[in-house]
Amino acid sequence: MALPYLEAVLCFMILMYIFETYLDIRQHRALKLPTLPKPLVGVISGEKFERSRAYSLDKSKFHFIHEAVTILMDTTILYYKVLPWFWKKSGELTTNVGLNAENEIIHTLAFLAGVMIWSQITDLPFSLYSTFVIEAKHGFNKQTIWLFIRDMIKGIMLSILLGPPIVAAIIIIVQNGGPYLAIYLWGFMFALSLLMMTIYPIVIAPLFNKFTPLPEGVLREKIEKLAASLNFPLKKLFVVDGSTRSSHSNAYMYGFLKNKRIVLYDTLIQQCSNEDEIVSVIAHELGHWKLSHTVYSFIAVQLLMFLQFGGYTLVRNSKDLFESFGFEDQPVIIGLIIFQHTIIPVQHLLSFCLNLVSRAFEFQADAFAKNLGYAPQLRAALIKLQEENLSAMNTDRWYSAYHYSHPPLVERLSALEDPDSKKDN
Repeated sequence: MALPYLEAVLCFMILMYIFETYLDIRQHRALKLPTLPKPLVGVISGEKFERSRAYSLDKSKFHFIHEAVTILMDTTILYYKVLPWFWKKSGELTTNVGLNAENEIIHTLAFLAGVMIWSQITDLPFSLYSTFVIEAKHGFNKQTIWLFIRDMIKGIMLSILLGPPIVAAIIIIVQNGGPYLAIYLWGFMFALSLLMMTIYPIVIAPLFNKFTPLPEGVLREKIEKLAASLNFPLKKLFVVDGSTRSSHSNAYMYGFLKNKRIVLYDTLIQQCSNEDEIVSVIAHELGHWKLSHTVYSFIAVQLLMFLQFGGYTLVRNSKDLFESFGFEDQPVIIGLIIFQHTIIPVQHLLSFCLNLVSRAFEFQADAFAKNLGYAPQLRAALIKLQEENLSAMNTDRWYSAYHYSHPPLVERLSALEDPDSKKDN
């Protein structure tokens, strides 16, 4: 008797939707609170709090609708076995246009093309509403509809360019991997991740944003001095025109070994009142590097990826598993899709654990910046970024524990004020 794999997956998807909706309701109630948390009274202006509250509530309401539509579509597709029907139709279409549907790579690319079209169509209304209604209403959206469409077309073209060789390579590896399949798959994805980390900031990111060297001046001098004091191999320092799309701000670093680069959003520079606040944010980011957080995170991702491929090799030939989802044959890409659905419980647990680690890393990076003497500046920068980005001021503790990869502002400010936090690094 075949095990009810599909029914188990559907059951867990619905249970997780109910659980996460319960957390969303708790968070929505927290967002509706008319007063600031006590530690933020006198720190955050009343005007910014009201704007933040309105923005967060609008996003929360939109999230309820988006998640309801998503779970309805996903469960419908699985329950009514739309995937096997679409796999069959994509094979027929491939044959009708004169291609060989018996070639699994060609058949798979046709199937994925249809999936991409469906995904674009179903996601587009939500993306448009989020960008041109919610973000625009609260003063964040800077995109024109033309820029939005242009970015979407560029993303599709990149998928068309990069997707086929990657998919073909995975199928060939699975078909010929033998007993060492998990190692081969992991090795390929490891090499691919290194390649993408190399070419993304140089080739792909500039397709969407303009990167210019940070001009000579006090800010550049202070950042370079800080990097040199920590032996950070800073090669280039860029400003990205994030303001062409949004008023949200950020900063990040990237690069291998002795070729590191730092990128500042122009909105970050505009929002911080002085250079030292910006430098304190960079000190926090350099703390992640100095404390090897980026290395640990990369290793963790690679380990989890290897374990997932190992699990996939154990079930990829399970006829009962494929039949439960409505498939008579066992295509490689379908096996990967089904496997991802069957390990949803594990993925949710791992995501929760990774968020716990990420929050610990954030506290440590804050403590690192504090030890460098940037506690007042970092405190001011965090408050300013919270205000300017209209981030949620009130958060439900269960919701934040489950979802947040960064601690809430109240917790970060408390840690910065704690004299014992210097011991964290």
